[in-house]
Amino acid sequence: MDGVKRLLSGELVVKMVGRSFAIWQTITIGINKSPSAYREALKANGYHIGDYADQILKRMKVSETEVQIDLVVMTVAELGFKGGVRRDAIYARAIELGLELCPAEVGPALRLAYQDQPYGEWLRIAMEPISDSGDFLEVFGVDRGGDERWLHGSYVDPDYFWGAGGRWVFVAPRK
Repeated sequence: MDGVKRLLSGELVVKMVGRSFAIWQTITIGINKSPSAYREALKANGYHIGDYADQILKRMKVSETEVQIDLVVMTVAELGFKGGVRRDAIYARAIELGLELCPAEVGPALRLAYQDQPYGEWLRIAMEPISDSGDFLEVFGVDRGGDERWLHGSYVDPDYFWGAGGRWVFVAPRK
């Protein structure tokens, strides 16, 4: 009870301690200098590009310099939503925990770097959505089905409900 009294009087201050995350992958963006250079690199390496991914690829910005980015994968449940939730809540919780949204370029850069992706794995890139040609919001998805490895566009309508098992890629800021 003494600690509670000290807290309420302002004598005791509680600080949020930074959380550390296990880095899943480190990738470099800025290697390919344009969306078309990414498209060529993906095709040259045997990756498939979905129609919606191709549309948002054309509209994404590419880093002018090479930058290494540490990535973390979190499920919706690991973010605290056992029953699932909308994308805005996923992003808000990740940011609250100290993670950051990815630059859109992480999608194609990760697809190029993640050659040994397990069969059946679907990852969504936590990024600001980009409108496709029909003005639907999309984020990149990095997927593997059978022997085919894909860069997909994933529809992220604000009201869409993501299940607890959905896996999202975030940036772990470097200290």
